[in-house]
Amino acid sequence: MTTTDTTLPSLDFAVTKNLAAVSPAQRAELLENPGFGTIFTDHMVDICWSVKGGWHRPRVQPFGPISLSPAAAVLHYAQEIFEGLKAYRHADGGIYTFRPDQNARRMQRSARRLAMPELPEEYFLQSLRELIAVDGAWVPEKADQTLYLRPFMFAKEAFLGVRPAHKYTYCLIASPAGSYFTGGVKPVSIWLSENYARAAKGGTGAAKTGGNYASSLLPQAEAYEKGCDQVVFLDADGNVEELGGMNIVFVKKDGTLVTPASDSILDGITRNSLLELAADRGLAVERRAVSLAEWRDGVASGDITEVFACGTAAVVTPIGALKGEGFEDAQPLGELGLSLREELTDIQYGRREDTKGWLYRLDA
Repeated sequence: MTTTDTTLPSLDFAVTKNLAAVSPAQRAELLENPGFGTIFTDHMVDICWSVKGGWHRPRVQPFGPISLSPAAAVLHYAQEIFEGLKAYRHADGGIYTFRPDQNARRMQRSARRLAMPELPEEYFLQSLRELIAVDGAWVPEKADQTLYLRPFMFAKEAFLGVRPAHKYTYCLIASPAGSYFTGGVKPVSIWLSENYARAAKGGTGAAKTGGNYASSLLPQAEAYEKGCDQVVFLDADGNVEELGGMNIVFVKKDGTLVTPASDSILDGITRNSLLELAADRGLAVERRAVSLAEWRDGVASGDITEVFACGTAAVVTPIGALKGEGFEDAQPLGELGLSLREELTDIQYGRREDTKGWLYRLDA
C-alpha cells in the first residue's frame, strides 16, 4: 500500500499512559463478548489544528471526556466528519488494517466538502500506528472479531458566527467488535423510504458526516415499525441510492454487478473492494443510475438474481425482501455476494494472500 504524503516529516507524539487502564484479565473478559461500539480501549489520539499553527500538539492520552465550550462551532453548525475501519490480528500475531489510505483520502474529501482542514494521509496513518502501539493488546484474537477504529474531526472554536471555524480537533478512538452476525450471515428485509431523503444532489451525501446519519434515523425507525431491518433511499428522480449506512449491489443473471452511481452516495471502500474482486473474476461491473422500477421489474423477470448491501461493519449483507407502501417483493438469494465476502475477509484476516497490497501493518 502506498501513501501520497511521504515527504512529510512524522509527527512527534507525546504519550501519556492511562494509569487506570484495565488489567489483562479484565480486558480478556471484555473481549469475550465485545458487541459493537460500547467498549473502548484505554487510550485515544488527539491532534489540534488552527489557522495560525496548522496541525500541532499530537498526543496519545487516556480515553476520556472531551472538554468543549458550549459555543463550540460543532454544536451549532455541525462541522464534523468521521471514518470507520478495522484492525485485524493475523495468525502470526501481527496487527493489520485494510486500505487505510482510502479512508484517509475519503476523510480529506469529506473535510473539503465541509470547509474543514484536510489531515495529511501520512498523519492519518501515523495516528493509527500510534494508538496501536499502546492499545495493540485490545485487538481480539478470535476469528471474526476486530478492533474497530473511529477517526473523527470536529470544529472546536468558540464562536457563533456562521463561517468555517478557525480551530479543529482530530481524534482517534477504538472499540473491540464482535462478529456482526451471530449464528451466520442472515438476509435482511429493507423498507423503501419514499417520504424522506438521505441526501440531495449537491449536498453532503458523499461526505462521511454525522448529519447524513442523523437524517436517516427517523426513516430507519419507520422501517422498524414496518417490521424491516434496514431502510433504502431514493433520489429526487426515483433512482436507488443507498441504505442508511451501506451501499447496495445488484447481480444480474449474466453475472454483471450493478451499483448505483451518484454524487450524493458515499464512496464505499468495502463496495469498491468487492467490485474489484468481482472484476478480477472476469465479471462485468457497472456504476450507473438504477431506478426503483428497474430493481422491481428485474427481480420479477428474473433478470436480477441477487441483491446485497455492503459496508465496513457487516462486509456483505444479503437482502431477502424489499417492502414499501402496498407491496412486498421477495428478493432472490444468490451465492456471489457471500463468495466475495469470504474472499475479502480472508484477505483482511491474512487467510489468503494479499496480491493487491491492500493490507497495512500497524504494529511494525
